[in-house]
Amino acid sequence: MTVTKGKIGIQTENIFPIIKKFLYSDHEIFLRELVSNAVDATQKLKTLASIGQVKEDLGDLTIHVEVDKKKKTLTIRDRGIGMTADEVEKYINQIALSSAEEFVKKFKTKTEAEKNAIIGHFGLGFYSSFMVSEKVEIKTKTYKKGGKTKAVRWECDGSPEYSMEEIDKTDRGTEIILHIDKDNQDFLEEYRINELLNKYCKFLPVPIQFGTETIHEPIEGENDENGNPKTKEVEQPKIINNTDPLWKKSPSDAKDEDYKTFYRELYPYSMEEPLFHIHLNVDYPFNLTGILYFPKVKKDYELQRNKIQLYSNQVFVTDSVEGIVPEFLTLLHGVIDSPDIPLNVSRSYLQSDQNVKKISGYITKKVADKLSEIFKNDRKGFEEKWNDIKIFIEYGMISEPKFNEKAEKFALLKNTDNEYFTFDEYKAKVENIQKDKDKKIVYLYASNLDEQYSYIQSAKERGYDVLLFDGALDPHFINSLEQKFTDITFARVDSNTIDKLIAKDEEAPSKLDDKQKESLKGFFEKNINKEQFEVVFENLSETDMPATITQNEFMRRMKDMEAIGGSPMMGLGGLPDSYSLVVNANHPIVSKILTEDENRQDEIIKQIYDLARLSKNLLKGKELDDFVRRSIQLVD
Repeated sequence: MTVTKGKIGIQTENIFPIIKKFLYSDHEIFLRELVSNAVDATQKLKTLASIGQVKEDLGDLTIHVEVDKKKKTLTIRDRGIGMTADEVEKYINQIALSSAEEFVKKFKTKTEAEKNAIIGHFGLGFYSSFMVSEKVEIKTKTYKKGGKTKAVRWECDGSPEYSMEEIDKTDRGTEIILHIDKDNQDFLEEYRINELLNKYCKFLPVPIQFGTETIHEPIEGENDENGNPKTKEVEQPKIINNTDPLWKKSPSDAKDEDYKTFYRELYPYSMEEPLFHIHLNVDYPFNLTGILYFPKVKKDYELQRNKIQLYSNQVFVTDSVEGIVPEFLTLLHGVIDSPDIPLNVSRSYLQSDQNVKKISGYITKKVADKLSEIFKNDRKGFEEKWNDIKIFIEYGMISEPKFNEKAEKFALLKNTDNEYFTFDEYKAKVENIQKDKDKKIVYLYASNLDEQYSYIQSAKERGYDVLLFDGALDPHFINSLEQKFTDITFARVDSNTIDKLIAKDEEAPSKLDDKQKESLKGFFEKNINKEQFEVVFENLSETDMPATITQNEFMRRMKDMEAIGGSPMMGLGGLPDSYSLVVNANHPIVSKILTEDENRQDEIIKQIYDLARLSKNLLKGKELDDFVRRSIQLVD
């Protein structure tokens, strides 16, 4: 046999060190590249057979991945179209579709974030094998001439020199044998290869076998004492991929149960079923298929990003889809597949690619249309899901103007009576309240029904409606609502007393004069934490509480936004907790304080102060214990 030796068609010696060490930041991608090449070779053969250019029976087209720890080799074998010696010369020995000099020049000017795009642009997928190998062999035989041509063996040790010779090989197709180097021995571990195949090749369209698995097979004609068929353990080849994933099917061919089953396939450890799904299927002006799921959101809003998997022709690319999927939809789960997105993507590439921008806009529109459809067809069901989906909708309305436009028709506001309103419906309700009250209403909202119960009841007794905002994004969302409801002032129901929040033409008369208020203020300040509480007097009804606690609306919003990492005052060491102790000048108990001796004054004031703090859940530890003991003494 004649062995041909030569140099790979490059004009510089430093191409291989670049490939080996720097081309990919993550070396594991080599397996994706090689298996994808094997799939391409198989798919090309099937295409040629379908148009009559291959007459013979194709047989089993399963791709085999094998590890041999003794020989320290990893092999990827296919039965695709294979290559002739001339094709090996063309596709393997002449690196890439551009000169190596141009490649090296471009490489040296690229940032780390952009390097992942290079292999895809230069056709170097096969050469990613040198990142983990000290030597690579190719054994290949073409399908041409009915398999009567000679097979070829090619070998290279990672330098520009290679050798090539004819060999005996009975079957068509290509076998890539990697001799794994000492720095990458983990790629000889079966668990590691299994992990990578599941990550990158789980939905490739050609069966991929790796290892074996044990199944229990019924024994014909044999039953146990309960009448159930007896089984025996059988070892069989393990196919690691689903060659026909649900997203490739037409939405009309899939049932609800299919979508639930596929969700469990994507997220086998998820305990919750998704709320609903959106099946993407478009072929113009770009190709895109996929399924997006709205997950059920827990009350603590522990949301996980990076749950959407991006594929290109069923090859896994990334689960970091920022730039392709709008920011607010990165909270969704599911799959997107588009051949118009390159296999090797970088953030800078995605940000500048026009197809990617179109895809992002399309996904936003499809999600908005699906939500609108659900709202119109099943409003009751939509309302039942609102607590789970509102974080997605609010996030989208805050961050995406085009989504906001559509969402204004189906976004809901919920009040403390568990009633739901669209924006238009609530504007109409507000107008009716304004007519009834003959004044401009202050919009009241609550974030906790239990903690704010007394404030909510006080507002309701005066005929006002209170909306409930208890979501993680609500502090930000209320700011955007103020721009939509321009004729309404927004304030939390406990940010002041109702009589102050709802401005009146005339202030109620006071039972105390200014001198009495000044004396009482001194008595109160002696018994409270003056650094945290400011004492103010208001002329409320005798039936209102003797004292309530309020918090400045601006400070409250800043603290709420600070809690979710969005305060504009972040970095100033955090905002202090400051409150107003609003003393009801018209309450009989407050007037009575002036007639008591000093000890009795202190006792009453402490009790009033602690009762107010208790209603706000601000009384804890020793102070709570002191309050309980004092209350027992007062009862006794």
